Amino acid sequence: MASTITLKRRISSIKNTRQITKAMELVSASKLRRAQEYAMRSRAYRELAYELLAKLNAMTEVSQQPLFEKRPVKNRLYIVVTSNSGLAGAYNANSLKLLAQNLKTDRDSKIKSKIIAIGSKGAQFVRRIQNVDLLAAYPAFGDQPTANDVRPVLNTIIDQYANKHVDDVSVIYTVFKSTVVQNVQMLKLLPAEVVPGTTDNVQISNFEPDVETVINQTATRLIEAQVWQAVLESLASEHAMRMVAMKNATDNAKDLIDDYTLELNTARQASITQELAEITGGAEALK
Repeated sequence: MASTITLKRRISSIKNTRQITKAMELVSASKLRRAQEYAMRSRAYRELAYELLAKLNAMTEVSQQPLFEKRPVKNRLYIVVTSNSGLAGAYNANSLKLLAQNLKTDRDSKIKSKIIAIGSKGAQFVRRIQNVDLLAAYPAFGDQPTANDVRPVLNTIIDQYANKHVDDVSVIYTVFKSTVVQNVQMLKLLPAEVVPGTTDNVQISNFEPDVETVINQTATRLIEAQVWQAVLESLASEHAMRMVAMKNATDNAKDLIDDYTLELNTARQASITQELAEITGGAEALK
């Protein structure tokens, strides 16, 4: 059994840790409300934007445009969204696990992989992987990302695909469902997958003023909407998972404090009993 001094130090240390985890839980809960509101507000726009992107991709008029040209996949670009810090449960691990699975599939299929990492955790992971090109690494965009934060990522995506450096572009991010449910998802940006039912009864054959102008103006904005929503969804998921993780840590700290307090009381009682026994024995010996 540990000494009472050691047990007191352990209890004090755990209490300090519990204060930190409780504070982080409250901060994450506060940030989650704003992040959830932002993610929900633009979700409908993102879905409509992706449907329109898929419709354009299915049309013969735009099939030869740089952003919609379909090619055999020899090089694939991934945009993976992670965080700058840990202590968020399995938030980063889930995204990086899905990325690793796809990288293995590409390697088996002789497809070269390129990665844009948003968040330092993703960049650290990619740097340890051989034969993978890390095109760019951006820190997480903070609690209130702006369009200017996303624009460098967008420009890299457009440049890589239009210049035929990559033949496929996908984004890996965490979709916010609820406070306790967040799912990792991979969404293909270029060429966009045709969503079943989105091309039904669509008769678009005339472009004003011309095909090139329409594609250059709309496709870029539609792709930007996908990346923007991925960042917002991931941000809400990060705060939710960190809040739950810190709550579990706080509860575990409380349980440990209770256990060590019981052990401390037991040790103190044993020490008192031993001292009483020694005093009684000494008194009997003097007789």
